[in-house]
Amino acid sequence: MKAIQYITLAMLTGAIITSCTKKLDEVYQNPNAPVRVKPSELLPPMQYQMAMNLEEDFMYLGATAQVFACRYTFNNVPAVTRDRTITRHEMMGWFPGIDNSAAIWRMHYFNLGANLNKMIEWAAEDGQWDYVAAGYAMQAWSWLTTTDYHGELILTEAFRTDQLAFKYDPQDKIYDHVRNLCRLALENFDKAGTASQDFTAADQWFYQGNLNKWRKFVYGVLARSYNHLSNKSAYKADSVIFYCDKAMQTPDEDATYKYVGGPINAQNNYWGRFRANNTTLRQSKYIVDLMKGTQGVGSTFEGVDDPRRWYMLCTGTGVDVNNMYGIEPTKGETFNLSATQRPVNFWGSTVVPGVDTARFIFRDNSEFPLMTSSEIQFMKAEAAYRKGDKPTALAAYRQGISQHFDMLLSKYNVNIRAGRTMTTATRDAFLALPQVVPSAANLTMSQIMQQKFIALWGYGVLEAWTDLRRFHYTDIDPATGKQVFYAFTPPQGTDLWPDNGGKYSYRVRPRHNSEYVWNIAELAVYGGDKIDYHCKEMWFSLP
Repeated sequence: MKAIQYITLAMLTGAIITSCTKKLDEVYQNPNAPVRVKPSELLPPMQYQMAMNLEEDFMYLGATAQVFACRYTFNNVPAVTRDRTITRHEMMGWFPGIDNSAAIWRMHYFNLGANLNKMIEWAAEDGQWDYVAAGYAMQAWSWLTTTDYHGELILTEAFRTDQLAFKYDPQDKIYDHVRNLCRLALENFDKAGTASQDFTAADQWFYQGNLNKWRKFVYGVLARSYNHLSNKSAYKADSVIFYCDKAMQTPDEDATYKYVGGPINAQNNYWGRFRANNTTLRQSKYIVDLMKGTQGVGSTFEGVDDPRRWYMLCTGTGVDVNNMYGIEPTKGETFNLSATQRPVNFWGSTVVPGVDTARFIFRDNSEFPLMTSSEIQFMKAEAAYRKGDKPTALAAYRQGISQHFDMLLSKYNVNIRAGRTMTTATRDAFLALPQVVPSAANLTMSQIMQQKFIALWGYGVLEAWTDLRRFHYTDIDPATGKQVFYAFTPPQGTDLWPDNGGKYSYRVRPRHNSEYVWNIAELAVYGGDKIDYHCKEMWFSLP
C-alpha cells in the first residue's frame, strides 16, 4: 500500500454546489505539505462521499445479500466487466485484479481519511467544536462501516507518510476505536452547545446544523456496534437498548444525504437516472416473495401482501404491468420469467428514460439514508427479544414497521402508480394484521429480522448483509424450527463460486490497487493471500 496522502477534497467535484475560482498555483503554495482549508469547505464533499461510495459498492454487495440480482446470467453476459462482477457476487465470489467493490475502502482511507483528521485538527485550533464533533462522528461511522465490510483494517499505522507497508489490526480493536471516537464526538458536541452559522451552512445536505440530530446519529453508531456482537458471550442487550433509546426516533431524525439534482454527476443520486449506474440490476426474487407473501406454505408472512412494495419495487410489462416478479441469483431474467414478467429497471423503464420517472431511492434527487429510525427500532426489538422482554420487543418491532411506512410516505411518495398510494390508514391496517404483528408471546426472531430486511432494502445493504452473516445465512429460529431468514437460499453447487470451497462469503477483500499491489505481505498475515479469504468468518459473527 502506498503512503496515504492528504487530499484536498474541496478541490474535487464533490464540493457539489460551489465552484473553485482560484488557480491551482494559488492554492498549492507548497506541493509537499497540505494547505490549510476551511472546515466549511471540507465537510460537504466528505458527506457526499459517505453516500456515493456506499451506493457504488452496494451494487455488488446487494447481489451477495440478494437485495438485487443481475438481469444477465454469468455465461451469456456481454463483455462488460461490471456485469460479470455483479454475477460473481451473486455466486459469493470475487473478481481479482480490479477495484470493483473497493469504493468503501477508497472512501475511508482516501476521501475521508486524512481529510477528516485535518478538519478536526484545524477546527480545534480555531475553537470550532461543532466541526470537531462532526468529524469524530463521521470517523466512527466510517471505521465501523469499513470493518463490517472488510474485517481487519489498517488502524494504528493508518495515514502515516513515512512508510510504504502498513500492518493490519484485528476487528475487535477497530470496534474499540469506534466507541472511543463516539465518546469524543459526544464530548465535543456538548462543548459546542449549539451549531455556528458557518457549520449550519456547510451541513446543509445532511443535518442542517442540528447538533441534537448529530448526537442521535452517534448513538445510532454505538447501537450498531453493540448489536453486531449478538454471537459474543460479552453481548449486552441492555447496552443496545440504551443506545437505541438515545438514537433517532422519527424519520425526521434519519441520517440521510440530500442530493439536490442538477446538471453534474456530484449533484445527483448515484443510482438516479442521470448517472445511470445500475442498468443491469433488478430486484431479487427473495424481496419480492417476502413482500408479496409468496415465500411458500409456512413462511413468515404467508399470504400477506405488503403495500409498501409499490413504493419500492418494480413491475413487469404489458399484461404483467400490475404484477411483480424477482430474479433468482445467478439465473438472469430469462429464467422462469416470460418477457412480460421480467421486472423493469429501477427507473420504471426498460431503458434509461429521458425524464426522471423513478421512485424511492432511485430518483436523481432522492435522499439516501445512512441510518434510519426504523433500523434503530428493529435493533431494539432484537435486543429486547434476546433479553426475554417480549412486550418491549413487540412495541419496538411494531414501531420499526410503522416508521418505515412513515419514511416512505414523507420522503418517497413520488411517482406511485394510481390506486397504490398509501395513507396512515393503510399503515394502521397493515399493523393490525396478526400475521404481521402478533401477540408478544407469539413474536419470533424471524419476524423481527425479515421485517428489518424489508425496512433496509435498497439502502441498508451492508446492515442487511451483517444481519445475514450474524445468523450465518441459514440459522434456525428456535421458536419456529425454521430459518430466521425464511426461504433465503445461498447459492449451492455450481451456483456457488468454485474458489469458495463450499463456503459462503463473509467479507469483501480490501482494495486491490493498494493492498494486493503494494501491501500483500501484511495482508497475508490475516490470510488475505488465500483463494478463499473472502469466506473467512468475521470476528463479530463468531462466538
